[in-house]
Amino acid sequence: MTLDELVSEEKKLKSQKTIIAVCIGLVVGIAIWAATHNGGFLFTAILLIFPFLIGSRYSKNLKDIQAEISRRDTVS
Repeated sequence: MTLDELVSEEKKLKSQKTIIAVCIGLVVGIAIWAATHNGGFLFTAILLIFPFLIGSRYSKNLKDIQAEISRRDTVS
C-alpha cells in the first residue's frame, strides 16, 4: 500500500471507533441481561469474550497501520 492509502485506511479505522464502541456496549449489555435472566454461564461467557476479540482486533489493526506510517515517514 502507498502512504496515502495507509493514511486513508487509518482515517477509516478511526471513524469506525464509535460504531465499534456501540457494538461492544450492546454485546456487553446483552451479556449482563443474559446473566441476570438465567441465560446460562456458557452463553454469557461467549458474549463477554466476543467484545474483547473485536476490540483487540481493531486495536491491532490500527497500531499496525500507524507503525507502518511511522516507519515510512522516517525512511522518507
